Amino acid sequence: MNYETISVSNSDGVAIVTLDRPDTMNALTQQMRAEITDAVIDAGRNARVVVLTGAGKAFCSGQDLGDGGSAASMDLERGLRDEYTPMIRAIRECPVPTISAVNGAAAGAGANLALAADVVIAAQSAYFLQAFARIGLMPDAGGTYVLPRAMGMAKAMGAALFADRISARQADDWGMIWESVGDDVFDAHWRERAAHLANGPTQAYARIKQAMRESWDKDWIGQMENEARLQGRLGKTRDFQEGVLAFLEKRPANYEGR
Repeated sequence: MNYETISVSNSDGVAIVTLDRPDTMNALTQQMRAEITDAVIDAGRNARVVVLTGAGKAFCSGQDLGDGGSAASMDLERGLRDEYTPMIRAIRECPVPTISAVNGAAAGAGANLALAADVVIAAQSAYFLQAFARIGLMPDAGGTYVLPRAMGMAKAMGAALFADRISARQADDWGMIWESVGDDVFDAHWRERAAHLANGPTQAYARIKQAMRESWDKDWIGQMENEARLQGRLGKTRDFQEGVLAFLEKRPANYEGR
């Protein structure tokens, strides 16, 4: 696919998918959703970590309300099922680690796009906003799933009902994201984090993602059994052998992702 609303780079195992409509604060159109979905799926096959970020001053301002006609003619149900769900699913089910590098405002569906990643790193000037109630809607793009799990029902409910800005620092303190960092070091920091994952044990990361996601649907003994099964697979990988050898030889491990 030739991308027009995003840009993609892939170097040293790190694929960077940049939402590239800065004049609209990277608002999501039908075309952009299709391009993000395609880019993430492709990067999951060809990279060892995928980073989502935004061009300009914003990460993503959510749905482009000028895309798709008037409010009365918008088919929100179809759009969510056919466009948003595949996009969020591509990110959540990506076989390699995903990072959202939130450089600025992440509002509406843009906030939940960011939160779909495995790790969210935000600049301290960034903020998250569940803006839906401001226009008579409820959170979507996975928001009603991820928010209660990320920061608890009380905070999630307030964020959805009041539609207040949540600063990056608040999001960090509430456990909604992994970390917030100073604007002056933000770019270098998330790139360093991405490089760390790109050089790590890819198969272990995949199983970590799988086990964490599946834990919501299992009781304690079921998850213990799941851990045993998945760990058994990892014990047969070359990366595990290399990790143990490197530990014994007191040297950095050279993981191949196999």
